[in-house]
Amino acid sequence: MGKPRVRTAPDGIVVIDKPAGMTSHDVVARLRRACGTRAVGHAGTLDPMATGVLVLGVERATKLLGHLTASTKRYEATIRLGIATNTEDAEGEITGITPAGHIPDQAIREAAQGFLGDIMQVPSSVSAIKVYGVRSYTRARAGEQFELPARPVTIRDFTIIELQRHDDVIDVAVSVTCSAGTYIRALARDLGAALGVGAHLIALRRTAAGRFTLADAQLLPVPDADAPVMIPLRDVLAREYSVVQLDAEEAALVRHGMRIRCDHSAVGLTGLLDLDGSVVALAEAVHGHWHYLAVFSS
Repeated sequence: MGKPRVRTAPDGIVVIDKPAGMTSHDVVARLRRACGTRAVGHAGTLDPMATGVLVLGVERATKLLGHLTASTKRYEATIRLGIATNTEDAEGEITGITPAGHIPDQAIREAAQGFLGDIMQVPSSVSAIKVYGVRSYTRARAGEQFELPARPVTIRDFTIIELQRHDDVIDVAVSVTCSAGTYIRALARDLGAALGVGAHLIALRRTAAGRFTLADAQLLPVPDADAPVMIPLRDVLAREYSVVQLDAEEAALVRHGMRIRCDHSAVGLTGLLDLDGSVVALAEAVHGHWHYLAVFSS
């Protein structure tokens, strides 16, 4: 067995206000250089054209990424009615033009309300979903014809903020609150289809991912600058979940993957800490015992 890898940076979460024109992987690469470690990952990919909240984990905090942003997302977006593209956003090629200038404001608002609640959404063909092991966006940009199966998503809010009319097209500024896994490009596409004119997304900004918002976000660190501000692992757990302190024996058992009993009043995800306040695990109560979702060595 090889030697355990020596951690070279603190464990924690960094929230970046991603600029337009960069991929999420570009942000990861920049953060790796800024933090001096390759152990960096991100949750909830943002397209290059999109801006806003991108949550990244450094070192052992990467174990938490799938749990921290698995809930509600919030966006501000602009949808252009009257023009459809093959990528459902402004970076694609135009596939259809249908004048939209005749559509009343009220009809647009009513159509948006029709998407509220639990719906089945067909993801965008240029999403990161894999089709037989290959990202669907790779297949789509290679000219392949295919359709992804619809999947359940929840739209909690779809509010029209402003309507701007430009001859035969209408730019619709919206705010959206939705479940993780919702594609705003697909929502734009489907709004256009509901109105019979086609549509695509021309701007997208994520304002919240889980409990992380733009208030937590910082600009991307420039090369050779100071390390970015990091939310320590313990503070992340205390902020996101209830926490329980274990005694020394319990903490040792958990770190070795052994099951221990928990208080029957425990509900939902819980951060387990040792007597020093160091993070031991992220867990949930199952039939009177802790079930571990992530365990952290001492």
